[in-house]
Amino acid sequence: MEWEEAAQGFAAMGSEARLQVLRCLIRAGHEGLSVGDIQERTGIAPSTLAHHLKFLSGAGVVAQEKQGRSVLNRADFTRLEALAGFILRECCADERRAAAND
Repeated sequence: MEWEEAAQGFAAMGSEARLQVLRCLIRAGHEGLSVGDIQERTGIAPSTLAHHLKFLSGAGVVAQEKQGRSVLNRADFTRLEALAGFILRECCADERRAAAND
């Protein structure tokens, strides 16, 4: 994962409302939720929710699939794991380097 791609993913989670939506979808698992279900669980106004879902989808952390007249939303677990791996990849590297030099 490149820096720009990671920054876009983290920026998408950079608001309390979008983070709330994403956690709701993570809790729902692989089956995902309709926009109405997310709205019911979060209390976010429909027009605002649509904006947040578009932002999350654009960053690739939420996948959307049209099913008839509704849209099913799912957390993209592969993408979220890649973001976690990106941020944790360098975990404690300086400590290990210092210990190796002792």
